[in-house]
Amino acid sequence: MEGIKGLMMFSFAGEPVYREFNQGPPEGIESRDWSLFIESLAGMRETDLLFKKGRLYIRRTDIGYLVVLMGRFMPIAMLRLQCDILLPSLKPAKSVKGIRRLFRK
Repeated sequence: MEGIKGLMMFSFAGEPVYREFNQGPPEGIESRDWSLFIESLAGMRETDLLFKKGRLYIRRTDIGYLVVLMGRFMPIAMLRLQCDILLPSLKPAKSVKGIRRLFRK
């Protein structure tokens, strides 16, 4: 999507799971300790933080927190829609036991 500068995925312990940026990571972002920030998000489903030079959209998933770095004027409704489409594919696969595995959808 246009306006997205990058995204990061963190475990609930604050460890980076995935990072991707359009033009390289912003200065200093690689060396930061994100664990305290991620701990402060406990119980939060989603949030949108607005700064002078950009925005952060943070969303809780089944495996951790998705952090999207974007420009100030990114349409947040479109980003939410894209996350609603993407996040179900990130859920860990459930193991099916017994005869139920024959009747998978």
